[in-house]
Amino acid sequence: TPTSTARHPKQKRKAHSLSIRRTNSTEERPPGIQRGDMLEGQDSKLPLSLRNNLLDLFGQIEREFENLYIENLELRREIDSLNERLTGDGQTIEGGDPTKGALKTKASHSTSQLSQKLKTTYKASTSKIVSSFKATTGSRALCQLLKEYVGHRDGIWDLSVTRTQPVVLGTASADHSALLWSIETGKCLLRYAGHAGSVNSIKFHPTEQMALTASGDQTAHIWRYMVQLPAPQPPPDVSAPCDDDQDSSDREEGEVDGEGPCEVPTVRVATATLKSHQGVVIAADWLVGGRQVVTASWDRAANLYEVETSELVHTLTGHDQELTHCCTHPTQRLVVTSSRDTTFRLWDFRDPSIHSVNVFQGHTDTVTSAVFTVGDNVVSGSDDRTVKVWDLKNMRSPIATIRTDSAVNRISVSANQRIIALPHDNRQVRLFDISGVRLARLPRSNRMGHRRMVCCTAWNEENQSCNLFTCGFDRQAIGWNINIPALLQEK
Repeated sequence: TPTSTARHPKQKRKAHSLSIRRTNSTEERPPGIQRGDMLEGQDSKLPLSLRNNLLDLFGQIEREFENLYIENLELRREIDSLNERLTGDGQTIEGGDPTKGALKTKASHSTSQLSQKLKTTYKASTSKIVSSFKATTGSRALCQLLKEYVGHRDGIWDLSVTRTQPVVLGTASADHSALLWSIETGKCLLRYAGHAGSVNSIKFHPTEQMALTASGDQTAHIWRYMVQLPAPQPPPDVSAPCDDDQDSSDREEGEVDGEGPCEVPTVRVATATLKSHQGVVIAADWLVGGRQVVTASWDRAANLYEVETSELVHTLTGHDQELTHCCTHPTQRLVVTSSRDTTFRLWDFRDPSIHSVNVFQGHTDTVTSAVFTVGDNVVSGSDDRTVKVWDLKNMRSPIATIRTDSAVNRISVSANQRIIALPHDNRQVRLFDISGVRLARLPRSNRMGHRRMVCCTAWNEENQSCNLFTCGFDRQAIGWNINIPALLQEK
């Protein structure tokens, strides 16, 4: 497996370092004994001069490591003193030590560079700590828990909100199913069980009650649904903590809530099956108007299909590695695909005779998603821990770059206020505006928020309220009520 092959060299390096330590440690060598004398009596085919050479080299390596170790200790002491001063001023560090990630990098630099970089680190970490208070002190008032949607038997990869009445939430899970939920009550309304693999994506038709799902079974399905919303219930007290603190990731396999998918109507047959890919279909989306769909696959290609005939219209090739996501423009025939090859591509189908493509290389690691805004922007997120905002009219360089402390998964941008919601590997969800200013962090504690990696976010801005939905590996989706006026006023 890729994991085992990646581990092997590390294990070999570790073994070498241990043998060096045993042979050359000055702490273990008796006084007066030279390096060459240590090998007298040892059974070796190497000439003594060559062995002495090797021992000298190993000794130099050991001294380098000792210097780095000393520098590391000094840096830790400096950071501890900084933390003590901050604590003495009545401040606490959110999420532990924010400079811990930078510590490893700084310790590997030479001593001449260390002092200057240390000053820069202090300034950056202090400003981050101070600025984070404004964004998080009122986060409970700005972002309140609306509902938890529990019933999947495995992690949830994707979620989406219908664009037609009745407005429901859809979730796509590794348990081979997609579920539709009542947003207000959290009740599961319908289950789609037509896929033979993980359901990696779900998107709803712009005008009809149809869903598009992409799966690990190398297909995408289009299926119709009919749901009836339950009677409205009194609004829950969102300010009070939830009484049920059971970690959904600890549930027994097959255990679901009383309103779980076992008791709801199940759709098992798709109205259309799109099967031209040779690998996992990781994402799919409807083009404007809903007459065509685009799919993205691990076979490094994206496909464009006619919905009515299921006919393959175009195969979009050019990415060097597996695709991770695809997204369509809300009002124009534009498609953006992202890939593990660190790029995302913009495909233009506005002119039937010309299908142009532009390649954008703004990231240094996998681009996990790239999405359009209602305006003329594209927002891309990556495993390199950055999110970049691009102008469609001039995409040579990003107009804003957001740097975070964790890999970013499938992002979403609200249509009205253009607020970016970032789901992270470290279980956090953060909100930024389109210019890159941090607005808030969704509250997370033992009784609120996700307990494992957050995979995706989706907005619903119906009427006056603004809801944000998140999902993750803890098998649950969560709805949040976002107080947009207060959020923007706080900014």
